[in-house]
Amino acid sequence: MIELTPVGHVESPLTDAATAPKQGTEGAPEATVVIAAEYARAVADVHAGADLVLLTWLDRARRDVLAVHPRDDPAQPLTGVFATRSPDRPNPVGLHRVHVVAVDGLRLRVQDLEALDGTPVLDVKIALPAD
Repeated sequence: MIELTPVGHVESPLTDAATAPKQGTEGAPEATVVIAAEYARAVADVHAGADLVLLTWLDRARRDVLAVHPRDDPAQPLTGVFATRSPDRPNPVGLHRVHVVAVDGLRLRVQDLEALDGTPVLDVKIALPAD
């Protein structure tokens, strides 16, 4: 058994997966990652300008989907979800590279996050520089 405890949640104007961008760099509005109070020390050294990788639990995703048409395009061949970034998959863990615009205590204002409002955040990691 694996147990995960969210460390926070997303606040975003995005509320509908059907109209949300497929990727954060495709027009996602600024959003806020709210860290739970018990993790204040864990987020204390995150600063504006940092690039982070967020792991989220895509709580509205379907878990019974094994193959999709990439980007919901029926012209694309049916493809196994492990070869896609589809949110619908057996374990719907989201992976998001974001840029921190501002930090206000436990609130991280970020760019490039396509997660829906209320999405649980499982972990926050500093992003490695792109080589």
